[in-house]
Amino acid sequence: MGAKKQLMKIVIPLVSVLLAFVVGGIVIFGIGKNPMEAFGYLFQGAFGSRGAVSGTLVKATPLIFTGLAATFAYKCGVFNLGAEGQFIMGAVTAVWFSTSFTSLPGLVSLLGGLVLGAVAGGLWGAVPGLLKAFRGLNEMIVSILLNYVATLFMSYLFTGPLKEASIPQTAAVPDGARLPQFIPGMRVHAGLLIALAAAGIIYYYLFCTSGGMKLRAVGFNATASMVNGFAVKRFMLMSFIASGAIAGLGGAVELHGTSFRLMAGFGAGFGFDGVAIALIGQLNPLGTVLVAYLFAVLRMGANSMQVGSGIPTSVVGIIQALVIIFVVAGSAMTNLPQVKAFFQKMKREVA
Repeated sequence: MGAKKQLMKIVIPLVSVLLAFVVGGIVIFGIGKNPMEAFGYLFQGAFGSRGAVSGTLVKATPLIFTGLAATFAYKCGVFNLGAEGQFIMGAVTAVWFSTSFTSLPGLVSLLGGLVLGAVAGGLWGAVPGLLKAFRGLNEMIVSILLNYVATLFMSYLFTGPLKEASIPQTAAVPDGARLPQFIPGMRVHAGLLIALAAAGIIYYYLFCTSGGMKLRAVGFNATASMVNGFAVKRFMLMSFIASGAIAGLGGAVELHGTSFRLMAGFGAGFGFDGVAIALIGQLNPLGTVLVAYLFAVLRMGANSMQVGSGIPTSVVGIIQALVIIFVVAGSAMTNLPQVKAFFQKMKREVA
């Protein structure tokens, strides 16, 4: 039974992606365009050159972090919808440190920015965690509202105390404090390696340690876990802090590896995309990495599709939404008693 469930967790997202592209092709055909030509431009924009490939990997990096942040929290049964705010606070702290202490060696400035970004994200995540664990407040509402607070705080900083001359943006982080590019001629930076390492560490913790087992048990049934002596409130708070730290580290990586400064629009959409990525990835860190890359492919190829075939980029948004709908619907259907009975009947007939 365990092997069957694992197989379904792989099959459902794959089938959902295929169905989403089929329905997206129908939508493209309905507006008078050629679906095959459109998808050709889409994939050309994501894979057609070294620059396109590197751009796709760069776009996937922050999505991996916010997807992992959502995955970690959901495994404990809490819903962190504030990854975007934690992502922003991580970047805010990193840019403040790197631009305020410019006399520090570049490596110290880089490492300090990354560490402080993770700490800031963890502290920002602790707020809904504390209110959820000890006051019973709805963590979804609190974490969503904190996204707006973080965005407005960032806006205040780059238009006020951290403003660069008369331009509404912060100063750029020093050259020595930027993440190095590890593939010659491509924009891919070491942040991708950090993201992949984080996914591996999170997978190991969740599925290969006793602490991860207890955290997943709390997420599966908090009441039963409490009866068995698990510190449920502590696990909830810890999951929010860890989730926020992952997102905050992602914000610091994005700052030191790609944007190098804060300005309007920084971090927009990463948090909610991360939630969708975690769900499509079946709350598995490795699946989350793959789905984040798929989302990056769609984002990177959208503009190429629009320029090449005249199809609006909103079609890519439709495909993303369809993937989410099909994954959620597929997961729900496989848990229906009628569907389970049908598979059992098919198994008996084959045997």
